[in-house]
Amino acid sequence: MDEKSKKVLDTLEGLCSKREYCRKDIMAKALKALEGDAVSAGEVVESLVKDSFVDDLRYAGAFAREKARLQGWGPVKIRFALRSKGIAPELIEEALETVDTQAASDKLSKLLQAKAASLEGDPQKKFKLIKFALSRGYEYDQIRDYISL
Repeated sequence: MDEKSKKVLDTLEGLCSKREYCRKDIMAKALKALEGDAVSAGEVVESLVKDSFVDDLRYAGAFAREKARLQGWGPVKIRFALRSKGIAPELIEEALETVDTQAASDKLSKLLQAKAASLEGDPQKKFKLIKFALSRGYEYDQIRDYISL
């Protein structure tokens, strides 16, 4: 590994020690820092993975818990976002198992109550509530339990 790659490795180790990154994001940062040298960037990323600075399962779990708890995302939206980050499907499913399902259900209930209050008197209230919850990434079966059809 040349001097520039070592400098980039040190920088990326610092970034990874502050928060979780997936392999795809780190590869993009390494490529940018190394001005498109894919071979050196690959070596840097492999070194980070080997030293446990980058772990896609750890990233996926943290991402899923954060999005579910703080932003009220449902499993469908989380699954889609993680796929777009290049996370393997089996890691995504494992990460979704770490999400507290009771807290996610409570979050869905609160979101729907708040949205319902803003739609008082609207003749398409149920349709709009379903559309809203689907856009948040919840499955129709979950939504149906909270909306009397």
